[in-house]
Amino acid sequence: MGTEISVPQAIILLMNIMDNDHMGFTPQELESFYAQEENMNLLTLPNSQSLTTSIRATAQVFEDPKSLALLARIQKIAPSDANVLIIGETGTGKELIARHVHDLSHRKGKPFVAVNCGAFSENLVESELFGHEKGAFTGAFAAKTGWFEAANGGTIFLDEIGDLPLSIQVKLLRVLQEREVVRLGARKPTPIDVRLVAATNVRLEEAVLAGNFREDLFYRLRVAHLEIPTLRDRPGDILPLAEYFVGEYRRRLGYGQIEIDEDAQRKLLSHAWPGNIRELENAIHHALLICKANRLRSEDLQLSSIQLHRARQESGHASLGDPLQQALHQLFEAGHSSLYEHIEDTVIRTAYHYCHNNQVQTARLLGVSRNIVRARLIKMGAISALK
Repeated sequence: MGTEISVPQAIILLMNIMDNDHMGFTPQELESFYAQEENMNLLTLPNSQSLTTSIRATAQVFEDPKSLALLARIQKIAPSDANVLIIGETGTGKELIARHVHDLSHRKGKPFVAVNCGAFSENLVESELFGHEKGAFTGAFAAKTGWFEAANGGTIFLDEIGDLPLSIQVKLLRVLQEREVVRLGARKPTPIDVRLVAATNVRLEEAVLAGNFREDLFYRLRVAHLEIPTLRDRPGDILPLAEYFVGEYRRRLGYGQIEIDEDAQRKLLSHAWPGNIRELENAIHHALLICKANRLRSEDLQLSSIQLHRARQESGHASLGDPLQQALHQLFEAGHSSLYEHIEDTVIRTAYHYCHNNQVQTARLLGVSRNIVRARLIKMGAISALK
């Protein structure tokens, strides 16, 4: 058997396998993981600070005013036992925020159980959440503890709560009201003491109006709510988070100090980050794998153009300005220094060549004076000052 890896490592590995990123684990380590996976009963956030990005670690580098306001709100909400509803786009760190709420409460040190409600089929979700007795259904060869019982005394985090079937929403409402669960196939309820933190990347109000989410459950969940801004809406966090991820991954990779150069910083700040913090982390990880001489450069950052394609789709039609806008977006994402001057020089040089090096025609084409064209051509070295 290959090198043994711990359960926290196995969980991190599983998360990265889903992202097509094995983080350098060998086939032997993968084999070891699959062997251990059979014995894993709970999928909670791992506790290893060296292997995970905890909210406490990232909170230390948050600098944007919106993030600081969010953290201040969490400090007020966390000490109570009130249910919390977290709203935010995919990749904004909803699970980490939930863990932070748990860590600031009197339940710290007790179980924190994270469950993705969209990960189970409708006929499995009840058994997973509330447990089942032996013989409750075909294949139930032994009794099983549900996630709520596993979280007893602590916090249960239900991610993508909007994906719960309506039939399960009714039972969840009863659990919250009565503070007890009834296992599938059982006759007696089991008392529980659990705080619920739920999260969604959609507006549950709209799901309520559409008849896909129970209104009474919505109000029960939304005792306290936290809205996580997207990364593009809190630009003050981009560079601090980038530096944090550089530090984390360089240590994992065994690198020395890594510097993010100015062009790379500009590229990071100008990107729209449709995948939020998760996209930033993966971009930094990839960049460190290919960067040279302990310096992370602009060309090392392979950023997505999803936002550009999405904007183009939403426009609904192509216009003559689209190619120019595309080119400008690519320049913005490349993070060139002195971008405005670079664009001006490129426009004048290209127009000058298009007009067969005729300054008068170039000026007429661009709608500027010949003196402006001549001065810029001299400055960029395209013509002599004596010409």
